[in-house]
Amino acid sequence: MKVILGVGNTLLSDDGVGCFIAERFDGNDTYSSDGWIPFCGGTAPENFTAPIRRLEPDMLIIVDAADMGLPAGSIRIIPPDQIDDTSIGTHMLPLSHLMNYLSPDIQTILFIGIQPATTEPGEGLSLAVQTAAEALIEVLKKGESASLERL
Repeated sequence: MKVILGVGNTLLSDDGVGCFIAERFDGNDTYSSDGWIPFCGGTAPENFTAPIRRLEPDMLIIVDAADMGLPAGSIRIIPPDQIDDTSIGTHMLPLSHLMNYLSPDIQTILFIGIQPATTEPGEGLSLAVQTAAEALIEVLKKGESASLERL
């Protein structure tokens, strides 16, 4: 079983990309669930640790906007030791702590960051980030997360 946890603040433009992606996996939009169980963690992803653990997934992918100093829409798998350096920090608990907490129970945890164009107040994603989000959805649906570049 695979779980996707979208993280971010949907009121800060591209920071909402994680939730945008999780919402597309709910089976009620353009994309079907395709074996994924989505959670939109918003600004408090730690609130979803118990439901995720109960599912006993083989894989957890956490998606959030990440300031990697790359062009807007760039997608990277971010190693655990670099997460705190790239985090935009609109969530309560650092994502590295969240991953450490869940790691004893989940075989594979990946953090995927998407470079935002803006995190200014506003709803909706920039074109570059929405395009990247839709491309990432396709990669995940095909089970090709290993093909993503690493930071």
